[in-house]
Amino acid sequence: MSAPTPPAAEPAPDAPGPHPDDAAPHDPDVALAQAPLTEAERPRWRRDTGVFLAGQTSSLLGSMLVQYAIMWHLTLETRSGAVMAIYAVVGFLPQAVVSVFGGVWADRLDRKKLIIGADAAIAASTLVLALLMLSGYDQLWLLYLVSAIRSAGAGIQTPAVSSLLPQIVPTEKLMRVNGINQTIQSAMMLIAPAVAAGLYATASIEAIFFVDVVTALIGIALLTLVPVPRLVRTDQVAGVRGYVADLVGGVRYVATHAFVRWVLLLWGVVFVLIVAPSFLTPLMIVRTFGDEVWKLTVNELAFSVGMLLGGIVVATWGGLKNRIAMVVGTTVLFALFNIGLGVSTNLWVFFAFMFLIGLGVPFFSTPTMTVLQEKVEPERQGRVFGFVGIVMAVAMPLGMSVFGPLADRYSVESLLVAAGVALLLVVVVAVGLPSGRRAMAEADAAAPAEEARV
Repeated sequence: MSAPTPPAAEPAPDAPGPHPDDAAPHDPDVALAQAPLTEAERPRWRRDTGVFLAGQTSSLLGSMLVQYAIMWHLTLETRSGAVMAIYAVVGFLPQAVVSVFGGVWADRLDRKKLIIGADAAIAASTLVLALLMLSGYDQLWLLYLVSAIRSAGAGIQTPAVSSLLPQIVPTEKLMRVNGINQTIQSAMMLIAPAVAAGLYATASIEAIFFVDVVTALIGIALLTLVPVPRLVRTDQVAGVRGYVADLVGGVRYVATHAFVRWVLLLWGVVFVLIVAPSFLTPLMIVRTFGDEVWKLTVNELAFSVGMLLGGIVVATWGGLKNRIAMVVGTTVLFALFNIGLGVSTNLWVFFAFMFLIGLGVPFFSTPTMTVLQEKVEPERQGRVFGFVGIVMAVAMPLGMSVFGPLADRYSVESLLVAAGVALLLVVVVAVGLPSGRRAMAEADAAAPAEEARV
């Protein structure tokens, strides 16, 4: 049962931009906000989706190379939990701040142009960092600054990407396409650590930064080839007043929509109690098992192979009919696997639990994103996915602001166990609450009937 949505603002009579009468119902280049996209309306959706995912994959590969390079560089050079905590804060907090506005922009502006602009800005900042480091400027604050800029760009890019996908993919195909996207990303996570380790060991961190610039340009070029239907909004008001109204409307929608609110809260808890502590696993390996780069690489590979296999299963199977039951069950497994990480005294047992956590990621993230794409109206998806970005961006530094300093006083093993136990308790409370039971019942009732057909 959805909570009442905020009343739509009346469009200004002389406001620029599309009006209801501008779009004919038969126009294939116009996506009506009130109707889900069907396969008949987008006969070339497979080609467009393939090109779009290829471009995003290229951009993602470069970003992941930079992420691993900076994380390993800081870990090996400082071995400090406090430094890692600062990196987490500057790498995720700007995304939270910018996502407040990025979600509104994704609902008001051309989502395709937003993605291209954000990708270009991120690539430019990385290029400047590479040139400065080649000139001898290698202070930590430079890495922090560029990480913050990249994070801000993600605050614009993430809600635009998430809300653009339903504009080119038929609604009944979203779960499968999201599963395929997760599989591709997992494959990149399998490739990226090996490529990053090779470049970091044989070349330099600057070489990785240059690779990121090239992959971003490839991603931008491919995205220009994808025709994206124009999303018609009849409630959009021009100017600052309309922007503020959209921002307030998005906040009100998330706050009053019980289902969306419950999903975002669970998403945030998982990021605080599982994703943030797992950010310390490289530190645990260096302290407990040794500082060889291959051990850090295998740690990432174990996680990535698990994600790859999990993504293949979700893309092939399609998942449970009840998306929320799938998410809750996976969350319980995350908690148990996290405890397993903490009690592991053998490096290969540790890697096995990292593999299992990776295996579970598509079973958590894919149904979460899909259920939001299915249940949230297209004209509000940018703002909702902006809040998803906020939750992700705030939860990580929030968790690391606690776990990072604690890692300098206590063992990472004990923190992983404590986080796993805490997550088990949270799941019990979340499912036991009336809002949790309603969310599962609503997801079951709203499950699409055509999911079995590819």
